[in-house]
Amino acid sequence: MASAPRTIDIAAMIDGRKLGPFNYKLIVLSWFMTVFDGFDMQMISFTAPYMRDELGLDKFMLGNVFSAALIGAMLGGFALSYLGDRFGRRRIIVWSAYVFGLLTAATALARSYEALLVLRFLDGLAIGGMLPLAWALNIEYVPTRMRATVVTVIMIGYSLGAAIAGPITVWLAPSYGWEGVFLFGGAGTLVCAMALHLWLPESVRFLASKGRDPKTIARILNKVDPTLGATPQDRFILGDERPVQGNFRLGQLFEGSLKWITPLLWIAYIASSLATYFKASWSPIIYEEMQFSRETAAWVSSMSGLLGAAFGLLLMRFTDRFGPFAVAVYPAIAFPVLAFIGLVPMSSNAFLILSVVSTSFVGGAHFGMHSIAGLFYGSAIRANGAGWATSIAKIGAIAGPVLGALVLSSGMPIVRSFAILAICPAILALCAFGMGLFAKRRAAANAAAGSGATGAVAAAE
Repeated sequence: MASAPRTIDIAAMIDGRKLGPFNYKLIVLSWFMTVFDGFDMQMISFTAPYMRDELGLDKFMLGNVFSAALIGAMLGGFALSYLGDRFGRRRIIVWSAYVFGLLTAATALARSYEALLVLRFLDGLAIGGMLPLAWALNIEYVPTRMRATVVTVIMIGYSLGAAIAGPITVWLAPSYGWEGVFLFGGAGTLVCAMALHLWLPESVRFLASKGRDPKTIARILNKVDPTLGATPQDRFILGDERPVQGNFRLGQLFEGSLKWITPLLWIAYIASSLATYFKASWSPIIYEEMQFSRETAAWVSSMSGLLGAAFGLLLMRFTDRFGPFAVAVYPAIAFPVLAFIGLVPMSSNAFLILSVVSTSFVGGAHFGMHSIAGLFYGSAIRANGAGWATSIAKIGAIAGPVLGALVLSSGMPIVRSFAILAICPAILALCAFGMGLFAKRRAAANAAAGSGATGAVAAAE
C-alpha cells in the first residue's frame, strides 16, 4: 500500500543536513565553469600587449576593448538573471556556457579593433548572468550557515582562472599568438558546458517557490537525501519564505529593510568592482611601464590573484558568522596601504611586495562581496537580487579600465594610480559596515517578532 502524501519543508530539510556527494558534485561543476569565466575576463589583459603590437591599438582602444565585455556582462546580468528567476537556473546557465565558449574561440578570428569590440561585447553578454545564477543555485542547496562559504569556494575557481591567464599567455602566445590563448579558453569552456548539460540540476527551492514540477522536485530531493523517499504526490513547501506571486518586480529588491541594504550593496559592489577591474586590466601594463619585464608583470599579477583567493578563503567562515562586518575588514586594511604606495617613494622590491599585498586585500574583499550578494533575497527573487547587484557592479567594472586609461595617459607619475585606487576600498569598507548594521537590526526585529518566514535573509542573518 502506497504511503500517504506528506508535506516536506525543503528549507528545513536542507538546513538540517551536512554537505553530501550531491553538493560536492554541484560545487565542482560550478567551480570549473567559474575557472573559465575568470580566465576569459583576465586573459584580455595579458594578451593586450600582443594585440597592441599586432593590431596597432593605443591605450584608449585597449580600455574600450576591456570595457566592451563588461558592458555586455552588465546587460547580460540583467537579462539572464530575469530569465533565471522566470524559467529556471539550469537552462540559462547551460546555454549561456555554450554561447560563451563559442564566442571566446571566435575572438581568435578578430583582425580589427572594431571586431574585437563586437566579439568582446557579445562574449560578456553571454557571461553576464552565469555567476549570480551559479551562486543562487548553490545557495539553494546548502544550509544557511554555509552559504557564504560555498559561494566563496566557487569563486576561488574564478580567481584561479584569472591567475592562470598570465602563465598560460606566456606559454602559448610566443608560439601561437594571442589567438591561441582565446582558442584554449573557448575549448575549455565548451567542455565545461557539455558537463553542465549532462549533470547540472535545477534548483528545488526555485521550483517549490514557483509551485512547479513536483516530479522533478521529488527526483532531485531523493538524490540529495537517498533516504527521503519523496514522491510527486508529496506537498513541497519553503518554511523560511513567504510565497511570492507573479513575476519579478524591481521594487521587490527594496521592500522592508532592503530599501537600505540593496543600495549599500550596490554602491559597495561598484567600488569593489572598479578597484578589481582597474587592477586586473592594467596591472601587467603598469608593471611593464615601471620597467619590470613582461614575464615579471604577468607573474606578479597572477600572484596577486592567487593571494586574493587565499584571503577570500580565510574570510569565508567569518562572513558566515558576521556577514557584512567581516567583509569590511579587508578594504579597511587595503585603503591606507594603497595610499602609502601611491604617495611615498620606495625601492622596487618594496613596491612589488606592498602592491601585491594591497591588491590581494582588494581581491579578498571582492570575494566577500560575492559571498553575500545572494544572501539577502528569497528563492523566488534570488537570481534577480544577485544578478542586479553584480550587473550594477559592472558600472565600476566598466569605469575601472576607462579610468586606468585616463590616469595612464594623463602624464602624472604612474605610481599615483595606486593612491587613486585607494578611494575604492574606503567606500567599500563604509558601505559594508552600514549593511552590517541594517542586517543586524533586521535580524533583531525578526527575532523579537518571532517570525521565521520573512525570507532567506532572516535565516542567513
